[in-house]
Amino acid sequence: MPFRRRELLCVAATLPVLIRPALAHHGWSWAEEDQSRLEGRIDSVSMNPPHPSLRVRAADGTVWDIDLGNPNQTARSGFTAEAAPVGAAIIVIGNRNQDRDKAHMKAVQILIGGKQFDIYPDRIRRD
Repeated sequence: MPFRRRELLCVAATLPVLIRPALAHHGWSWAEEDQSRLEGRIDSVSMNPPHPSLRVRAADGTVWDIDLGNPNQTARSGFTAEAAPVGAAIIVIGNRNQDRDKAHMKAVQILIGGKQFDIYPDRIRRD
């Protein structure tokens, strides 16, 4: 088998193994079905791909990693980095990680300074 062909077969065989964790992370399978409410203050904001994110410090000092939607979806919600100044009070409604040792949540809705951003409007539970 020529060297080039072996390389391509190796890459083709390895690709699904490398892609699977990324797909699982960006889906919802890692998150609890029930939604939670987190209140705290914004530590940092990142608008970088693959998805914008926040770091939120809760009253007990725990720093939470908050995933938002993909960049286009987050922009459609009206959320920008300017809407989330460091130190601002925030309420995050979303689905937390099933692993309770991880302070990690995927936001469906965030509220900052009286402004509401519906990141995943079809997932917001109105119980």
